[in-house]
Amino acid sequence: SSTQLFVWKIGMKLWKRLNRGTSGRHKSLGAWIVVRLSVIRKKVTIVGSGPAGLAAVDQLNRVGHIVTVFERSDHIGGLMMYSVLNMKADKIELRVENDAVILAVRFTKPRDLPVPGRELSGVHFAMEFLHANTKSLLDSKLEDGKYISAKGKKVVVIGGGNTDTYCSGTSLRHGFTNIINLELLLEPPRTRAPGNRWPQWPRMFRVDYGHQDSKKLQLNLGGEGSEEILGADLILLAMGFRGPESTIADKLRLEKDARSNVKVEYGRFATNVDGVFAACDSRRGQSLVVWAILEGRQAVAQVDKFMMDDGKDIDERLQEEKAKRGQEAVRT
Repeated sequence: SSTQLFVWKIGMKLWKRLNRGTSGRHKSLGAWIVVRLSVIRKKVTIVGSGPAGLAAVDQLNRVGHIVTVFERSDHIGGLMMYSVLNMKADKIELRVENDAVILAVRFTKPRDLPVPGRELSGVHFAMEFLHANTKSLLDSKLEDGKYISAKGKKVVVIGGGNTDTYCSGTSLRHGFTNIINLELLLEPPRTRAPGNRWPQWPRMFRVDYGHQDSKKLQLNLGGEGSEEILGADLILLAMGFRGPESTIADKLRLEKDARSNVKVEYGRFATNVDGVFAACDSRRGQSLVVWAILEGRQAVAQVDKFMMDDGKDIDERLQEEKAKRGQEAVRT
């Protein structure tokens, strides 16, 4: 692949520049970073800069570890950057030069639809459509034309999950002629079913933000064996994913489960390779942002315990760092 691999190294040079005040702003991150560093302890590499990876960076920096983040895109943020609305790394280099490695890569292998006509122009994976749109928006506010436009087109989105919502919302803002969303499942009930009580998630019909601005046209297709012809200029395949990227996992010879996820014990996040850990999508499959952030933090606790081997957990170390900063503030 000719994809360029970008590296953000959050280490002594950055922190020395930021340490002139109580906080600083880093161009690549585009957000305020509070300076917490007091001691450089161990070196950790994180592959993936999505919510799980960045949550892990924050926790590791709090206790003084030096962190390198690998991200192949030209903006950090993972799926939150390129898919949600507004790897070429050698095995030895990754593992030997670091005290630990965290895999926080996302699910990127899309589920295809191998039917006649799949090869025609105008048929795209949802991620192609969303990624190109966001990149063009960030680079030129869509003025470079380097994206798949839905303007003036009849759009069909196949799939009924979150990705479908993002495709519908983006197509709407492009200015489509009309849009049809094909969903395999039946329409859910309008009210909660007796067997779907709190605290379970309410499985009921709702209009998501990607659809609420559009007029609804419900098309009930026939049963098995029936056919319906739909006119379309743009077809987007948003039918989920088959697994995370496997290049690094294969290079490191990590064990996988039946779903192609990296095989780890939940709560420990350690793989079969000593010093290599996996969190969120790479471990559990595609999931929500809140799970990514939680697992990023949980994985860091296990990584810190593995590297320091002093019987303390990361919360104790965070309290120690907080106490030291308090004492330094009193002295100054």
